[in-house]
Amino acid sequence: MAARRDALLCRRHPFSEFSMPRPFAFLATALLALGTLGPQPARADDVPSMVIKDVVVGTGNTVRDDSTVSIQYTGWLYDAKAPDHHGIKIDSSYDNGRPLTFSMGANEVVDGMEEGVRGMKAGGKRTVIIPSRLGYGLRGAPPDVPPRSALVFDIELLKVN
Repeated sequence: MAARRDALLCRRHPFSEFSMPRPFAFLATALLALGTLGPQPARADDVPSMVIKDVVVGTGNTVRDDSTVSIQYTGWLYDAKAPDHHGIKIDSSYDNGRPLTFSMGANEVVDGMEEGVRGMKAGGKRTVIIPSRLGYGLRGAPPDVPPRSALVFDIELLKVN
């Protein structure tokens, strides 16, 4: 009787010594399927080069390499299929109501942000698409920015010192 029960619960592959009782095999298969259908980490595309698009050209002081700037911004993961390539929102200075202030050349922000702001005039608005190598690169910035992700930033330059 025990041999018959084992024969019913287990299915042996002719080329393997491994066997698993059928109920467990079904459960394992179901869990694997749910894992692949469950929440997935954010994914983003990459771009080969930086894209800068002036939305509004400012009339104030111009950002130079030795400037300190104050900006408002919103950042998204780049999505090649989304309108204006704005994918999942990752950060925004508007959310906390405080502008971001940084010094050019001081490595306080990703290289692409500095490159995107350089040459802007106070009062200007710009959209920049930053390739991963000028953003967070191969490491990403977990959990919001996956590795090798291009970024999109809408930037408003408030002040240049």
